[in-house]
Amino acid sequence: MNNRQPAPSVLAAEALQNLRDGNQRFVDADRCIDTYLSHTQLDEHIEGQSPYVIVLGCSDSRVPVEIIFDVGLGDAFVIRVAGNIVAPSLIGSVELAAAKFGARLVVVLGHTGCGAISTTIDSMQSGDSGESENIGSIIDWIRPSVEKVMSENPGIDGQKLVNEAVRSNVLSSAESLRHGSNLLEKLIRDDGLVVVGAEYSLSSGLVEFFDGV
Repeated sequence: MNNRQPAPSVLAAEALQNLRDGNQRFVDADRCIDTYLSHTQLDEHIEGQSPYVIVLGCSDSRVPVEIIFDVGLGDAFVIRVAGNIVAPSLIGSVELAAAKFGARLVVVLGHTGCGAISTTIDSMQSGDSGESENIGSIIDWIRPSVEKVMSENPGIDGQKLVNEAVRSNVLSSAESLRHGSNLLEKLIRDDGLVVVGAEYSLSSGLVEFFDGV
């Protein structure tokens, strides 16, 4: 097992490198001893928190953020929602962590084989708006990203459509965070906040950062 020295507050570039390194350790099955033992240090986090990264990811049970990035207790402020969508309350969660806790990196994390993306595509193709209004609201958030892929790639279908829509949805969510909040815009402009988009591969375990890096 490797050792690392986590910082309570780090610049975006350093935070991003920490995530890259942690993900490689996950892929290599070489978990950091400090991460492994962080759950024994509960007393250090009672008075407050200082995560160095905010992750807006999908709720998919196969994409546990703290595990795939090999981060410890208190390192990551994690927001998970089906399809990693950016509804107002989710923007508020990012704002809270960035403004109050000082994290300077935001990662919008999608993943291959996303069920929310597939459900949206199935809904669009069948004309069914969803099994409930609440599921339908998730579909409504994702639909524009799928429509963009379809308009730019006439005839695209099947798994290729799902793959492209996953990335399109990540790009859309990242842009919504960059330009859908006056507070986040100010932090980006004046305080070094960086929003990036990434995709986790269910087959390899690797995370590819492909937007805003």
